[in-house]
Amino acid sequence: MTSIETIKPKHPLDELAPSGKIGVIALATDFNIEQDLRRIYPQGVEIFTNRVRNINPLTIENLRSMAPGISAAADAILPGTDLNAIIYACTSGTVAIGSERITELIHQSRPGVPVSNPLTAAFAAFKKLGAKRLSILTPYTEAVNQEVAMQFENNEYEILNIAGFGFEDDTAMTFISPQSIADAALEICDPDADILFVSCTALRVSLVIEQIEQRLCKPVVSSNQALVWHSLQLVNYLAPVTGFGSLFKGII
Repeated sequence: MTSIETIKPKHPLDELAPSGKIGVIALATDFNIEQDLRRIYPQGVEIFTNRVRNINPLTIENLRSMAPGISAAADAILPGTDLNAIIYACTSGTVAIGSERITELIHQSRPGVPVSNPLTAAFAAFKKLGAKRLSILTPYTEAVNQEVAMQFENNEYEILNIAGFGFEDDTAMTFISPQSIADAALEICDPDADILFVSCTALRVSLVIEQIEQRLCKPVVSSNQALVWHSLQLVNYLAPVTGFGSLFKGII
């Protein structure tokens, strides 16, 4: 007869993600978000991702259509486990749906958890860096960029210029090479801008953000970098983070 028994671990259970458990609501088509966030987050902070269905081409109307799935996506991230923060990881989606509405949708299923999104995070980053005059680089079309510029202007930022690669496919945006992003950043950044903002969680900006800063001699903020920085504030993570721009260490 087979022997069946129960044994106990010989050592105490490990504490996983001791510095923070971050829930991530990503787009179904985003190739980049998990890799980029894990690249930037320090050891001890872990991300746990669920995805919300989105539709290509990337238009304001299609971006708004994902709103009904946000609450359910938040609910399915480690059910029964307390998260230290949740981030909604889509810049253009936040422009289309609105920061306050995204927080409301997440709180329908995860009440009380601190919430961030790329716009809220970027605005907090701009405040820290003392930036009011912006150049913006995106992968988006001119129609989407018009909405992005309007959102920033409505929050009392002066947009000196905004330029996009003209992509309508969210998946393809990740295929833009980091060097192409760096080259475009140097080309389009207005000399009078306080800061360059590179929008979109699908872009692999983190791989070249310090290179761009060194060439421009001014701070660069990207969607994912700002999300990491802001969510670390939300979980009271105080240790230094290096290698991803002046946002983490002050003004250059």
